[in-house]
Parts: sequence; structure tokens; C-alpha cells
Amino acid sequence: MEKETVVLYPGMGAGHLAPMVLLAKQLVRFGFSVTIVTTAVPHQPSSTNNTRSDISSPNHSISFHALPAVSLPPVQNKHPICLKYDTIREYNPKLLEFLTSLSAATKIRAIILDFFQTDAISVARELEIPVYLFMTSGASILAVWLHLPVLHHTIEKSFKDMAVADEQVHVPGVPSILACDMPVSVHDRDSEMYQDRIRNYSQMTEADGIIVNTFEALEPRAVAALKDGRCVPGRRMPPVYCIGPLIGGIDKQKESQGMHECLTWLDLQPKRSVVYLCFGSEGAFTPEQIKEIAVGLERSRQRFLWVVCSRDDARNNFKQRSEPDLNSLLPEGFMTRTKDQGIVVKSWAPQIEVLNHVAVSCFVSHCGWNSALEAMLAGVPLICWPLYAEQAINKVLLVEELKVGVVMDGYDKELVRAEEIEAKMRYLMESEGGRMVRERMVSSREKAVEALAEGGPLDGELRAFLKDTGNAKKMIATASTELTDLHILHQSCKV
Repeated sequence: MEKETVVLYPGMGAGHLAPMVLLAKQLVRFGFSVTIVTTAVPHQPSSTNNTRSDISSPNHSISFHALPAVSLPPVQNKHPICLKYDTIREYNPKLLEFLTSLSAATKIRAIILDFFQTDAISVARELEIPVYLFMTSGASILAVWLHLPVLHHTIEKSFKDMAVADEQVHVPGVPSILACDMPVSVHDRDSEMYQDRIRNYSQMTEADGIIVNTFEALEPRAVAALKDGRCVPGRRMPPVYCIGPLIGGIDKQKESQGMHECLTWLDLQPKRSVVYLCFGSEGAFTPEQIKEIAVGLERSRQRFLWVVCSRDDARNNFKQRSEPDLNSLLPEGFMTRTKDQGIVVKSWAPQIEVLNHVAVSCFVSHCGWNSALEAMLAGVPLICWPLYAEQAINKVLLVEELKVGVVMDGYDKELVRAEEIEAKMRYLMESEGGRMVRERMVSSREKAVEALAEGGPLDGELRAFLKDTGNAKKMIATASTELTDLHILHQSCKV
């Protein structure tokens, strides 16, 4: 019997592609073949090929198809997020052409779009393919995104103006959020970027369902608010499927090729003695901030593993980074003075292996959702230092709701001082309060492991989703037949 195909259409960038590949592997377990359709990020070097080779083992049931590149007219001073939305819309004809040819060769069970790709819902509707969204973040962020169009009509001020007055934003199922913690992309209601976001979030309810990379025991309040429809009052709320936590595993093939130097160093450190600092694929700091981190680390006297990325412009997180020059970035003599205390790695480290190493005790993180889930499954508490996008909202969940981390005060200022960095590391590593945070993270880890168990919540949610895709396909076919019958009846009445 021919396998049915599920088409995945990830957002642009490795951070959106990686969870999609992990979702693909789950779908393959249930007997489906998967085609992942990729696009190029405008004005950025492509990392798709590296991501594909890094996270997808040879599997004949998973294939990739790169849509032909599109070209946009040059526009000066346009924000990268707006360019992404423009590019998504330009790709729609090419996506339609590919899906048309694919549907002639195989049965398409459904198409799953990244939540950024809502402009492609119309393509699936044109071909009568059930269409679902994949939320690479958690249920709390989904609740915020879905509720933003409601806030748009009930709050007249921009979030940037609310931030000046320290006002809060209230979303069903989510702890109160300071307006300054809302993503910069929605701070100014008069901006093109804000308008693009509101349109994107308004379209999300048009999908047949929404998959979320979380598990209900982690975010019960947010999941309940979503399923009750409280986030979109007066509108249809699509079914929500908590198919998480989806994170990668340890790469056995790379492991056999030799361990990364940082893992060799970790093997020599005492149990639960190391602070790990890493800020994601796009998280980089100015030279001034890097020096403050170095001073804070040295003063704390904590063992550390620090992944250093740098950039010149403090506000440009989308700028391509060059390989950091540690000699110019770090304080004079830092490497010599701390040679028995820590190790500095340029740009990248094998994060899952690091977090699961017995020597690692806490994680200074930008609070990207993938990193938060990886820390949770490793049982490693967080020092939360959000940088961009929805990371400050993730911080609210991790610190105030789950209480599995502490905040790096000053993250929203120009510079976090060395004194704060030293104090937070000492607190989490040495204090009674830090011990309680670690215990709560261990409890969260147990829930995450239960979610991943065979026959557990992840399997149950995935089965429910696949059952509903079949029902949605039947409903679309029935509706199409009924429309054809009505058309024939209408034509006969004319005669």
C-alpha cells in the first residue's frame, strides 16, 4: 500500500527548520512519508544544507525539495521580518506549482506550515489539502500571538508607550507580561512590521489545527486557555495538539568522529560544577558586553564553558557574524588567568551533549524555546538573558510560572554589568534559593520524560492529530462533491 505524504513547509532559518525535521521523524514512525519544502532567507546566507545534514539521518521516508529562489525588488531600510513576509507571499505560486505536481504523484494527507507561513494557507485551500500550523515555540507564546489581534482592537496605545509607564499586557492563560517584554516587532502599532504581524496572527485561526512544540503538563494554563477559545473570543479556535517536547538527540555519527574539545574539558570537571553560557544561532554581543561577561565570570570563580559570538551593532541581531577574535574581544590576560577555571569556544558547541554532561550545573541562555526545552530535558536550571523575538515572554514563563530559572537583571538595557553577572551565577550555584530552582527543574524534567515515553502524551496527541487530518480530508472531499452536485443541479434548473 502506497504511503500517504505529509508536506512540511518550515519558516526561514535553521531555528525553524530543525524542529520541523524532528516533527518529520515523528510522522515517519506512524507510517507516513514526509516532504520538507524549503525556501531561502532573503539577504542571509543559507544554513539549510548544514541543518539538513546535522539533524536528519539517512531516511528514505523523508525528502527535501527546495523551491526555486524568488527575487524581490530592492527596498532600502526595510526590516528583515517584513522582507520575510514579502518573500513568503512571493513563494506562493512556486509552492502551488510544486504541490500540484506532487499531488499527481502521491496522496497528500496534509500540509503543515510554520506559523510564519500563514500566507500559504490559501495555497492549501486552492488544492483542497488539509492545512495545519506548527508552532515552534510553546503554548504561552501561541496564546499571546492569537490574542494580539484582540489587544490591537482593545488597546489604543503602542506597547512602546505602555513600556514607558511600566504597564502590563494581559493574555488568557499567561502570566502578566510587562509591555517592554513584548517583541520589538510589535512595539509600534504604526509600523509596517506590526501590521504584518497582526495579519499573520489573525490568519492563524484559518488553519484546520495548530501543532505546538510543548506538552500539556508544562503549560497547563496556556493550553486550557487555547482549547477553551479564550484567546480568540468570538472566533473559531482550531484544535491544538501538544506534540512535544521535540528536541534533537546526541549525534552518534559525529560522536564517533571525535569529541568536541569542550566535552573533553568537561570530562575533567567535578560533577555539577560548570556554568554553560550560550545564546543561540543568532545571539551575539557587542565587544563591550563580552568584556563585562568575562569580568563577571572571572570574579564569580565559577567554572564555565562559554560560547562566544560577537557583532559590531548592538541592535542588529540579523547581521551576519564573523569568526570572533578572542584576543581583541576578551580582557587582556583573561585566558591565562582563567585557564584552570573555564574554557572559551568560538561560535558553536554541541549543546545537547553539553547540557546532558554530568559536570554542567546551570545554563545562561537567551531563552529560545529550543534551548529551554533542551535544558528541561537535561534538568539544568536557567539564568535567563533574553535578546530578541519572543524570548522575553519565554523568560516570564520560565521564571514566574515554572520557577526553573532566574533573570539576568538589565537584559533590557544597553549593558548588563559584570556585578550582576557574578551575582546571578553565585546565586544559582551556591545559594539555598538556587538549590530550590534546581529541584524544580528536576521535577520539570521528569514531566518532560513522561511526555516522551512510548504511549505517552506525545504519542497520544500525534495519533489524535493524524486521525483528525484524515477526517479533515474526508470533509473536504465531501464538501467538494456537494459543491459539484449543487453546480449540476443549478445547471439543470437553468435548462
